[in-house]
Amino acid sequence: MIKVVRGNPTREELAAALAVVRARAAAVADSPPGAAEPAAEWSAPTRIARRRLPEPGPRAWARTYWPG
Repeated sequence: MIKVVRGNPTREELAAALAVVRARAAAVADSPPGAAEPAAEWSAPTRIARRRLPEPGPRAWARTYWPG
């Protein structure tokens, strides 16, 4: 059972949200039993340390944003 706790969604918005939930449930049901879900790339600790940070100094803050 799904309950709208806050707001007043339109029928289209509610249908879209339910479609996403049903698609996710179908994907989980189709996976083999005991299969681990793939780790999300965005949460991988290695993503943070892929490149070296610039050396401290004048305008170091600008080099942290712009590549090169």
